[in-house]
Amino acid sequence: MSSVAGEAWFSDPALVRVLSLLNSDGGEARVAGGAVRNSLMGLPVADIDIATTLPPQDVVERARAADIKAVPTGIEHGTVTLVIGGKPFEVTTLRRDVATDGRHAEVMFGTDWQTDAERRDLTINALYATQDGTVIDLVNGLPDIESRTVRFIGDAAKRIAEDHLRILRFFRFFALYGSGRPDAEGLKACARAKDKLGRLSAERVWSETKKLLGAPDPGRALLWMRQAGVLSEILPETEKWGIDAIPGLIEAEKAFGWQPDALLRLAAIVPPDRERLKGLAERLRLSKAEAAVLDGWAAAPEIAPKLAETAFDRLLYRNGPKGLSMRLRLALASARARGLGDTDALAFAGLCQRLLARAEKWQKPAFPLTGADVLAAGVPAGPDVGTMLARIEDEWVGGNFHDDRARLLARLKALAGEG
Repeated sequence: MSSVAGEAWFSDPALVRVLSLLNSDGGEARVAGGAVRNSLMGLPVADIDIATTLPPQDVVERARAADIKAVPTGIEHGTVTLVIGGKPFEVTTLRRDVATDGRHAEVMFGTDWQTDAERRDLTINALYATQDGTVIDLVNGLPDIESRTVRFIGDAAKRIAEDHLRILRFFRFFALYGSGRPDAEGLKACARAKDKLGRLSAERVWSETKKLLGAPDPGRALLWMRQAGVLSEILPETEKWGIDAIPGLIEAEKAFGWQPDALLRLAAIVPPDRERLKGLAERLRLSKAEAAVLDGWAAAPEIAPKLAETAFDRLLYRNGPKGLSMRLRLALASARARGLGDTDALAFAGLCQRLLARAEKWQKPAFPLTGADVLAAGVPAGPDVGTMLARIEDEWVGGNFHDDRARLLARLKALAGEG
């Protein structure tokens, strides 16, 4: 019989306290979902969620009586977060679906573990662990854990009809936990229902897509999404661009210790077209910061194969390091991927690596002059001031920032005198 009793997280005094509280006086509580799944797969456990037969108000009352902070994070849906020593435990009452429309579910609270398990999405996500650590499997999830198979519970089409977001969750969990090919029935159901993704809120679609892109290696999942028509449904920008850059980018991340970056991976599969990316950001409701990152990347110039460091400094001054760093990382990954036996590609990869290191420590030099200096030189107030300042700044940048304030003032005086 499977058990998580020996796992370090399971013996956490805070968790032991919560389980003891909820399993007393006729209540029953079990650890549910991700913590059990990850433990059985030998993966780190982050959040610990708990399912219980107790109604949410009873959970709140028991917690308060035990001097445990209770936060009604989703009490209308049966969820209360208990906080002990700053550590949160999300506690949700067992539920059954009364009505679903593909976006929202109307639920009723209950006490039936089988019903609660069967309303979940994937077999590997519907495992429970009792107070003594015994794993309870009501949906045949343990064999799927063993084989690393990501499979819908019961009828895949029905699970997707209940919540269309499960299409994207299927591929995200395949990226995180799947092995080999995706479950055939699940893949077919996702392909058939892909047009339903348009009924979901943009925020939910982008949140799930970003999580998928942030997986350690989303390459295989993206491939199957593309083949099923799901990728072009949510990211039509990828349709003629392709996902071929992803394997090389993943290898570069491993080689250089880069942290997985969902936006960098998105940039690898869409064209650097500012207008199209603006449309993407608006359609999927990206945050202003996320949209700015993509725009900065698209606005940054491509890296020339023999770009000098001084010329790169000028690009950094005009464009900033963020967009150029994204350009460099993608160019470096691409050059490494084709580098074996290609001396030009290897040389370009070396250049990209040096320029990337330069960009990461670069600090923008301060232009020594201001509009006040231009006015003091006798240029009348108005647009001529900005024009003159920009001209001298261009010369200063073109000279690789060498001229000091005195030289620039002398140049300004000469130009003002010509006017």
